[in-house]
Amino acid sequence: MKLTLGFSPCPNDTFIFDAMVHGKIDTKGLSFDCVLEDVETLNRWAEQGKLDITKLSYNTFLHTVEQYALLHSGSALGKGVGPLLIAPKLLSLDDVAGFKIAIPGINTTANLLLSLAFPQARDKTEVIFSDIEERVLSGEFDAGLIIHESRFTYAQKGLHKLIDLGDWWENTMNAAIPLGGIVIRRSFDKALCATVDSIIKESLLYSWKHYPELADFVIQNSQEMEEDIMRKHINLYVNEYSTDLGDDGRKAIQTLFEKAKQGGLLKQDVSAENIFY
Repeated sequence: MKLTLGFSPCPNDTFIFDAMVHGKIDTKGLSFDCVLEDVETLNRWAEQGKLDITKLSYNTFLHTVEQYALLHSGSALGKGVGPLLIAPKLLSLDDVAGFKIAIPGINTTANLLLSLAFPQARDKTEVIFSDIEERVLSGEFDAGLIIHESRFTYAQKGLHKLIDLGDWWENTMNAAIPLGGIVIRRSFDKALCATVDSIIKESLLYSWKHYPELADFVIQNSQEMEEDIMRKHINLYVNEYSTDLGDDGRKAIQTLFEKAKQGGLLKQDVSAENIFY
């Protein structure tokens, strides 16, 4: 059986999925037709129900939970992994309502956290995440909301951190930050979902077993990132929650759903028991 699978070209995703899409582990009779796209494209596709299995932002999962179920493996969730609001100079967050802000996508969890922390920040424009730093530096935007490897590069470009929204979430909610998850069509039976879940876990364990060696798949899709940056990216975003969410991970996701509902960003009640397959 062949399933369509979408994830980003970022090192954390290619690290997780390399073994299963390249036949390095037993995939239990399943094969995967994979496509690599930026997270906001994957979010839009999830809203359209385009793929069988996909990485998406937890913000998008809030609105596609009737169509997709969350897997226990493969998530980007943790502490110290949140998005940063940066600017060419230090600005007062008291004035955030007047900021013109570049964001990596309306449907990203980064934007959800910004909306929860600063609901008055409304002048937001979607920009491909890898372009945000340069477009802020050019003066096109007052500030930018950065994710992924930009966390490691913004300071050397002369940009300043206004707030770490991950710190804000952790300190306010006392929970880990759910950034992105791996979901599968709800129309599939539970046995198939469980099999896919186990394959993703085995794929990740295979990559850790061979770490710090980086597979060609990771290097070739890393957008010319230096290898030390790739490893920093993997070490930050791939952790114990990626292998299995566990009770703490599930609690963090439910907290996100609850806060989004309270903030008027979620129009339906979603309980913990219907998030997973």
